[in-house]
This record gives sequence, C-alpha cells and structure tokens, in this order.
Amino acid sequence: MLSFSVPLGKLVRKLSRLRGGGSAFPGLVVEKIDPGFMQRTLASLPHGVAVVSGTNGKTTTTKMVVELLESQGLKVFTNRTGSNFTRGVAASLLGEVDWRGRLDADIAILELDEAHAVHFVNKVQPRYSLLLNVLRDQLDRFGEIDKTARLLEHIASKTTDTVVLNREDPRVARIANIINSLDAVHHPSVRYFGLDESLRSTFPNDDEMRTGSGPSPSGTSVAAATGDAVALPAADVVLRRVGAQDADFEFDGKTVTTTMKLRGVYNIFNAAAALSLARAVLGTGPVDTPRLVKALGEVAPAFGRGESLTVDGQPLELVLVKNPSGFRLGLKSFPAGGYATMIAINDNYADGRDMSWLWDVEFESLRQEGVEVLTGVRAYDMALRLQYDDVPFGVVEPDITAALRTFIDGSRGNPKRIFCTYTSMLAIRRELAKITIVEVVS
Repeated sequence: MLSFSVPLGKLVRKLSRLRGGGSAFPGLVVEKIDPGFMQRTLASLPHGVAVVSGTNGKTTTTKMVVELLESQGLKVFTNRTGSNFTRGVAASLLGEVDWRGRLDADIAILELDEAHAVHFVNKVQPRYSLLLNVLRDQLDRFGEIDKTARLLEHIASKTTDTVVLNREDPRVARIANIINSLDAVHHPSVRYFGLDESLRSTFPNDDEMRTGSGPSPSGTSVAAATGDAVALPAADVVLRRVGAQDADFEFDGKTVTTTMKLRGVYNIFNAAAALSLARAVLGTGPVDTPRLVKALGEVAPAFGRGESLTVDGQPLELVLVKNPSGFRLGLKSFPAGGYATMIAINDNYADGRDMSWLWDVEFESLRQEGVEVLTGVRAYDMALRLQYDDVPFGVVEPDITAALRTFIDGSRGNPKRIFCTYTSMLAIRRELAKITIVEVVS
C-alpha cells in the first residue's frame, strides 16, 4: 500500500490544483487507499504534533505559532491551505512529503475545526494543544456552545504533554478540571494565557456578551452560578496593553513591548496564546527571547483576517466575520471613519447555514459613514438588519462579482474595507486576484 499511495496521492493533488479543485480532495483519496498515511507520517516528528482549536482565531494563531518556532530554528509542518478538516491535513502532507512519504520537519502545528479535531486526536494523539475560546458559531453544526466545550475537552483529554488554555473564557478554563481528574487517561501540564484586568471588557465571554453584564475575571458570574472557584490561575503569558501599533506582553516576570503588524484587538490577544504554546514547545531548552518577540511583531495577517491589499493605489482590507463575537470585535478593531465599506454574507456550509447571529451584532458604528454595497446570498437579510440599526446603505447585489465591481468603481480614491463570511471572502479574493496581487492559497 505504501509503495503507491503517496505517488498516487501526489498525482491527484497536482491534477486537482490544475483543475482548480478543492484543497482537501487529495487527502480524501489517500485516506481511502492508505488509512494509516497520516498517523504514520506524523509519528516520525521528533517534537510531535500540536493542535490549535477553538471558535475564533485558529488560522492566524496557527500562523503565529509556526513563525515563532521557525524563528528558533525548528522546521515546522502546518496545514497551510487553511483546510482544517482531517482530510485537509492529509492533503497538506501530500504536498510536503517526498515520494517515499518522508516528512522533513521537527513538529506539526495544525489548525483543526473543533468537530474534526475530535476525529483527528482519536487517530493521532497530540503532544500539545492550544484551546482558544468557546463562542456561538455555526449553530446548525455545533448547536449550543456547551457542546463545543465538550469537543475541546476531548482534544485536551487526548493531549499527552501540555495543554494551553484561555484563562478568560470560563468554559475553556474549566477544561483543566477534566484533564486533572483522577480518572483522566493523560495528565498533561496546563498553561494559561490571559488578559490584564483593564482589557477584559474588550473581550467579553459568550455569557457576558449575551446578557450584557460587565466583565468578570475568568467568567466569575458563570463560575459562581455553577459553584466553581472564581480565583484566577496564574497565566504563562498575559497581554497587558494594546496600542495602535504595538502591544505589551508579560511572561517570566517581565513585560516586553513589541510593534505588531497584525491589526485587530482579537489578533493581539491570540498573539499571547501563540506565544504561550511556542514557549511550551521550546520547553527548558535554549530560547532566543529577543528573536522570539521580534518574530511575533513581524507576523502578517493570515489571508482574509485583516489582510490588506492594494486596489487603485488605496488599501483594501478583508475582515473575516463568522459569528457575533468576531463581527463585534471586527467593528471595534477597524473603525468605519474614512473607509468605504462593503459587507458580504453567504450561508454556505463552510459559513454556517444559520445566519440568525447577525441580530446579535450591533452596527451603530457604521451609521455615520454607511455601507456602500451589500452582497452575498444573504445580502437582503443584511440589508434588513442594518435598517433596524438605522445604518444607511447603497447597492444590494447578491452576485459577489458584480457587487465587487460596483464597490471598487464607486469608491475610487478611497480606502476600502470588506467584512465577509468565509466563502464570500474566498470568492472576493479570487476576483481581486484579477486586478491586484493576492497571495495564492491553494
């Protein structure tokens, strides 16, 4: 089986790319003909596998961890295509292994969808895991957030060395109780990343966002209701301050300041998460801390996550939005003033079919400037939502290609920003690639 599965998988991958096919399809093929391919390949890595999962921020955080570890001389394999299903990992492996199936890497850093991560860790036990947050997202797939929390608990239970948890999210922080219980299969060490008290109101957990209550340390209001302890555990890395172009991080008893290419307060908090996982992987070995911090400051946004392109000599920013928390933080991180705005909302499977969450987002910040164009499958739903918040808007055009052309033509000479769901973002990037330089993500 081994003798032909990799060459065949590579051939399928090449043909799929030539035809513009999905990035995960070759992985599906190799899974069918050689079910042990992924496990066998990843088992050869000296530092094992690290899984990054959670509702928001997986792609950018994974990118940060990769670049942090590479700054310390490690060779890192990652599912660069953004396909965060198990077969996407297999497809990415096909692009990196040689014809004998050998992978030249020290460690794998893998972004995984919460549900598919459960299937992955049943096959490949990660040495490390980073669990970012639990927020309402794709209700048609996950149901309520307690189900998502259980998925993350399963990932943690399969982790053998270190689990990194978000101290400020009560459902994530309580995972420590699961993996420290006496009947746990593994007892990995636990690290936390966290926020300064002054920043907690910027990052409400899901319960606070829904009830409108004020910030509470590590979900104090929820913890008190369930009888859990409310004391904050010490964090390995704490985000102390977020500036316009820099941030302060505290670790090892010291505070360091670094400039940040990443935009958006949510990306900066995820930088604390990435730093904590990188420190866990590097362990007690030699660490070039100045180089590590410098690498963190130089990480550019992942595609569609605050990505900035140039169109007609002006910046055009793509901001991915896929749930109420992400959209709220996006609106807070990217003020409307001085920008022409377009919103693109699709409801394909990868976006989540249930768009009711749009009613949990406050759009008042867009009132003064308005929205030039609304597009996507749910363009008219978005128009109705903006009407309820008294936000003026212009063209409503469900066809993304036509809408993008109208948006660019009507806002020449002005910087532009597009808030978009996942599949609409991919469609917009394809169209933009015809008129400007867009990073190719196969």
